[in-house]
Amino acid sequence: MQAFLKTGKISASDKPSTSGVKSSAKKKPPAPWVEKYRPKTIDDIVDQGEVVQVLRECLSGGDLPHLLFYGPPGTGKTSAILAAARQLFGDITRDRVLELNASDERGIQVIRDKVKTFAQLTVSSTRPDGRPCPPYKLVILDEADSMTTAAQAALRRTIERETRTTRFCLICNYVSRIIPPITSRCSKFRFKPLAKENVIKRLREICSAEGVDVGEGDILHQAVDTCEGDLRRALTALQCCQRLLGKITVEGLVEVTGLVPDVLVNEYLNIKNYSELEQFVEKFLMEAYSASQLLEQLSATVVTAGHLTNNQKCAISEKVAVCAHRLLDGGAEVMQITDLGCTIIMANNNP
Repeated sequence: MQAFLKTGKISASDKPSTSGVKSSAKKKPPAPWVEKYRPKTIDDIVDQGEVVQVLRECLSGGDLPHLLFYGPPGTGKTSAILAAARQLFGDITRDRVLELNASDERGIQVIRDKVKTFAQLTVSSTRPDGRPCPPYKLVILDEADSMTTAAQAALRRTIERETRTTRFCLICNYVSRIIPPITSRCSKFRFKPLAKENVIKRLREICSAEGVDVGEGDILHQAVDTCEGDLRRALTALQCCQRLLGKITVEGLVEVTGLVPDVLVNEYLNIKNYSELEQFVEKFLMEAYSASQLLEQLSATVVTAGHLTNNQKCAISEKVAVCAHRLLDGGAEVMQITDLGCTIIMANNNP
C-alpha cells in the first residue's frame, strides 16, 4: 500500500495471488439446431433421392456440371451443394468455394468484380498434402432469382467463358425468374417439399440427440403441419419453444409460430354484418396476428367448409387471392382484412 501511495503503482507483493484458482472455461453459446445438424455429407440429405443420386455419381467421377437447384425454402438446396463441396475439396473447401447471397449482392458490378475475378483464377489438381483434387473451383449463388436481368446476362457470359476452371451452382425458389440462357447451361434439379414422415423422423432424431421429450408424435405432427414441409422452419420452431418455454408443447408451438387460432378463423368466416366485422378487426389487430397468416389459414378452411356453397367458396377464395396480392405489394393489413370481410358478409347473406 505504501508503494502505491508513493508511485501510484501496485507492487508485486500487493497484487492478489492467482495461484490455485482455476480459470473457468468460457461456455460456448448454444448453437442453432439448424446449423448444428446441417448435413455434413450428401447421404445426410433428407428425402431428395434423385438429387443425391446424381451428386453421388458426380462425386465418384470427380466431374460436376453447372447446377441449378430450385424449390421451396427449407428443403435442402444450400445444404446439398455445401455437403457436396466438402466431399469434393476436403480441407481446402474455403479456398475453392465462393458463396454469395444474390439477394444482397445482386447487381452487375458484383458479377464483374467478385465472381469474374474468382472464376478466372486457375487451380491445380492436387491438394497441398499431395492428394488428388478436382481442377476447378465452385461458385454458389444463393437466392439467384433476386438477381437483376443485367446481372444474369453478365453471369451467363462468365459461365460460358470460365467453364474450364469454374463450376457454378445457382439456388433459387422460382426457376421462372432465371433467364433462359442460364437455365439452358445448367442441369436443373427441383427440390420437392419434404415428405411428412421423413421430416418427423429427422426431427425425432434431433430431439433425441438434444435430450428433448416430444411425446408420441402429436407435437411433431403439429410442427410439420405448421411449417408445410419446411424442415428448417420446423426445427427452428422446436428450438424456440424449448428455449422460451422450457418444454415443447402443441400450444407452445402454435404460439411460437404465430398461427392464428382456429376459433378466430372460424369467427371471421361466419361474420354476418359490418358491426361484427369492426369488432373482429379491432380484436385481431390488438392480438397482433399476421394478416397474411390469416389469409393462408382461411384459404385452407374455406375449401373444406361444409356449410358454404360452391358459389360462396369461389367468391371468398377469389377475394383471398386479391387481398394476398395486395399484402405482398405493401397494402395495409386493416384495409385488406376489412375488404375481405365485406366479401364474406355478402357471401354469407347471399348463398
